[in-house]
Amino acid sequence: MTGLTRRALAAGAAALAAGAVSAPALSRQGARKDFCLVHGTWHGGWCWAHVASRLRAAGHRVITPTLTGCGERAHLISPETGLDTHITDIVSAIEAEELQDVILIGHSFTGIAITGAADRLPGRIAHIAFFDALIPTETRRAGVMRDPETGEYPDWWLARTADFRDGYKMVFWDHYPAKMLVPEDDAANIAWLERRLTWHPMKTWLDELTLDNGGWQPLARTCIHAAGQVYAPSSEAMIGPGRGPGWNFIALDVARNGFMTDPDTVAACFESLT
Repeated sequence: MTGLTRRALAAGAAALAAGAVSAPALSRQGARKDFCLVHGTWHGGWCWAHVASRLRAAGHRVITPTLTGCGERAHLISPETGLDTHITDIVSAIEAEELQDVILIGHSFTGIAITGAADRLPGRIAHIAFFDALIPTETRRAGVMRDPETGEYPDWWLARTADFRDGYKMVFWDHYPAKMLVPEDDAANIAWLERRLTWHPMKTWLDELTLDNGGWQPLARTCIHAAGQVYAPSSEAMIGPGRGPGWNFIALDVARNGFMTDPDTVAACFESLT
């Protein structure tokens, strides 16, 4: 692992959790960093609140944009809200806030969108990190891929579309339990999810990523695996590329939404990225 060793990372997180270290002491590199944290499907910028507050207290700049059709921007959803929309959301947020040498982090299927955003911002992204996120490759360029021979979508997807509101609005609770994201005995975070999760635009899962500048390939890059996820852990098809050459692979003992359940650990991990 580049940056902190796992042992140092765990020790730092434990000290924070125990209150032995003040929030500003989270900083181990001594320099302010610019972070852009991008939520996954059904979430919004709100989900990063605990991690973002810790990074800001340590002196870093942090933005947590909400993608079109989600969170407080759920009312903007339309059948045409697609992958390009979300890539543009991320690029626009970074440009508007004038972030430089950005550490760009995405969760879940937003791994595709952050790759597209990094591709459009050559020279501006210092590090790209996939937090239990789909890492796009030549053979996996969308959340749901067509069969290469028939051109058809898989049967499980076609069956699921029957439940979508207005034919295109995906709702988490229609197909997943809360334990997909946090431990099933975590009542506080489950209540938070029940209050805040919104629908998500279907097209963002279907549009295929196109790249002009290599996406994540020319960048310092990290795959952070939520190794503590018990129910339906992320498949190798999602995170497997992050075990390859040139990658920094970190396994954290947290749930899929570790930024909600273990913000000290996750904030320390993010700050270790250089």
